[in-house]
Amino acid sequence: LDVSMDMWSYFYTCLVSIWLHRFYIYSAIALGISLWVVIQFTTTRTKRKVTEPRTADKLGNGCAPRQAQRVHVAGVKIFYGSQTGTAKRFANALAEAVSSLNLPVEVINMGDYDPEDGLVEETRSRNICVFLVATYTEGQPPESAAWFCKWLEEAASDFRVEKSFLQGLRYAVFGLGNSAYVDHYNTVGRRMDRWLWMLSASRIMTRAEGDCNVAQSKHGSIEADFEAWKAKFLTRLQALCRGEKPPCSGKCKKGKCKSSGKQSKESSDHERGTSEQDNTEGEELLETSSEEEAGGTDSVVDVEDLGNIMGHMKKAKVLLLGGGMEWSVHGVSHSGYHLVYFVCQFLQAKLNCSVICALFSGYKLIGSHSGVKLCRWTKSMLRGRGGCYKHTFYGIESHRCMEATPSLACANKCVFCWRHHTNPVGTEWRWKMDQPEVILQEALEKHQNMIRQFKGVSGVKAARLEEALAVKHCALSLVGEPIMYPHINSFVRLLHQHGISTFLVTNAQFPEEIRRLEPVTQLYVSVDASTKESLRRIDRPLFKDFWQRFLDSLKALAEK
Repeated sequence: LDVSMDMWSYFYTCLVSIWLHRFYIYSAIALGISLWVVIQFTTTRTKRKVTEPRTADKLGNGCAPRQAQRVHVAGVKIFYGSQTGTAKRFANALAEAVSSLNLPVEVINMGDYDPEDGLVEETRSRNICVFLVATYTEGQPPESAAWFCKWLEEAASDFRVEKSFLQGLRYAVFGLGNSAYVDHYNTVGRRMDRWLWMLSASRIMTRAEGDCNVAQSKHGSIEADFEAWKAKFLTRLQALCRGEKPPCSGKCKKGKCKSSGKQSKESSDHERGTSEQDNTEGEELLETSSEEEAGGTDSVVDVEDLGNIMGHMKKAKVLLLGGGMEWSVHGVSHSGYHLVYFVCQFLQAKLNCSVICALFSGYKLIGSHSGVKLCRWTKSMLRGRGGCYKHTFYGIESHRCMEATPSLACANKCVFCWRHHTNPVGTEWRWKMDQPEVILQEALEKHQNMIRQFKGVSGVKAARLEEALAVKHCALSLVGEPIMYPHINSFVRLLHQHGISTFLVTNAQFPEEIRRLEPVTQLYVSVDASTKESLRRIDRPLFKDFWQRFLDSLKALAEK
């Protein structure tokens, strides 16, 4: 017991001593830290002095000045889409040439790449992206590049994607095609170049095209075309590595880069479908630019101009749109009788609303007045990412949701319309009626076909892909006014019988239809303004008694 008491007394004495002298201890620790900082600082300065003579030697030997030591090009990524292996072979050859410049290089098959995440990263990576892509049957991309091109097209045309989405990405495009197929010569390369440009990516040089048709090839064969372009690309790459700025911003209209003493022509005779050529000295017909960019970045065109756009097809015929029905295209109303140029390939007994929407919006059309389209949240959840608000609020899985409408027409022309007024507008039903059973069957088939296209796409989870084929929810909000469809109740009942929940959106212009509507899982009424005048300005309704209809629609909703 005495020993334990002595031990405790000893420790107690030590603790009291430390506490009494704590300020001296704090001072010693602070002094030690200060000495360590001074030693580290002195050592760093000494290392810098040792390395400076070597740097000076480099400068004296004529190497790049100090400011050029900044990395202007971190590496090169070569993407290829090939059907027969030519583009892959060219990609490997280009990779060898780039490696000789002591630059990191990576060859990537477009089929193994997720552009949604990958291309965004390239906007900050200081890499140069090269796209070697072939044009396959009927102007379509090779199978391995199909998803890459589809994603790029949707991103470029979706107004919800910022036009600066790929700003900072530097790229070059080399297309592979055969001019014997005049209508589809190098269309994939041209479109890819345009889509990248529309998303604010910067060209480091104008697009080039290789031609398998030796009779028309600029250099006698597609291999020679590629070698000529490769030499130019390597020269341009070396200039970028030295920090030299391009002759232009890379965003010239239609891709025409003007520099001193030389201007690349806009396109070859293949692109214009004529045999006329301007063989001016200094002109390089191998390099062309996006013909489609002639109208700038606006991809929506007035109906009257369709004949010009489709000029390479059969002669367009003139149709009359009957009076009393109004069409709204690109924010411009066309009522009464209008001459509309249209392509023979799409001619039917009469011009219906679905054809117009097919041209402008890329919907999968059903019959003459319905449509279905894949939502961006469906694609997101297929990859294991987040869903839309319906998932957050109600637990609805976005990858099992089908976005559709039984009526593409609408009674409003809202200034904020997310479909850019490409759908027809009207105050009453004037279209050939499709039965609800037909609409539902075709909607499910077309939706499932769009889902199946994601098989093998990078990042898509197999389990969710399988689940997505079984639709469990239908968002009747794609476009237009679904409640205008005379058989809307039968259509909703069919959905419920198939175990599919329904969310229906209406624009508060059809109060009687709201009252007659049988129960849906959830009913939305859009309230876009609080006064009669603001509603007139914002929704631009077609009904003269729009305000009373608006108020009656809210009363009808309250009665539900």
